[in-house]
Amino acid sequence: MTKYVFFDIDGTLWDENMVVPESTKVAIKKLQENGHKAFVCTGRAMGNVNDPQFDAIGFDGFVAACGNHVEMDGKILLENNMTYEQVKAIYDVSRKARLPIIYEGTNYQWLDREGFDGDGYISYIVENLKDAAVFLDECELSEIQANKFSALINENTDYKLVVETLDNMFDFMDHGDGIIEAVLKGTSKATGIAWLCNHLGIAIEDTYAIGDSINDLEMLEFVGHSIAMGNASPTAKEKAEYETAHIHEDGIYKALEHYHLI
Repeated sequence: MTKYVFFDIDGTLWDENMVVPESTKVAIKKLQENGHKAFVCTGRAMGNVNDPQFDAIGFDGFVAACGNHVEMDGKILLENNMTYEQVKAIYDVSRKARLPIIYEGTNYQWLDREGFDGDGYISYIVENLKDAAVFLDECELSEIQANKFSALINENTDYKLVVETLDNMFDFMDHGDGIIEAVLKGTSKATGIAWLCNHLGIAIEDTYAIGDSINDLEMLEFVGHSIAMGNASPTAKEKAEYETAHIHEDGIYKALEHYHLI
């Protein structure tokens, strides 16, 4: 019986240096050789998932943008984008609240030119996506086709105004380091997995998820078998059925071995 395994990226597939451990690559190859399916399941929009390491692994599919983009075997199955009205509402309130933002989409990322000084995530986007990273002062809002947005709270930001204005349209996640993510109301990694299961007729008991952080909680609760990395947050560990080893101690390999998937 084919099993479907969903892997978070940050802190799960790759470490703090954005490096995928060799044991993880070996584990996923064995998983697929045994007839199972490996999916990336990430809060990142698809435009910020492209990486040679993932290409080399050869995942069967992706659930991206917190469930708002689903693809399998290179074919897009689901794409939920913001409306123009939502895009404009974000832009307008971000100007008033002094909040630098980045709209994240499948093919492009649209971001403020200023306000992200020294932020490694933004530097990574600009350096690696090149022409796929578009500054907001170089485009029209009507051009933006985004699944979600992220932002950087600074000492001058009126974050309360942002939430009060957008709370009826978006769910917010605060990562505690100044970075916030906002996704379309009622969507999450879990809703993306649920959509795929319904689309393909996958039984929930045949699904597995591995994660480490707050945006993995719904996913860990939804799947048949949930796994927290050894380096996961306490909350993620509480939600999980099984706690594996740290990412630097072959956590994914040991988890798949524990469930006899490899």
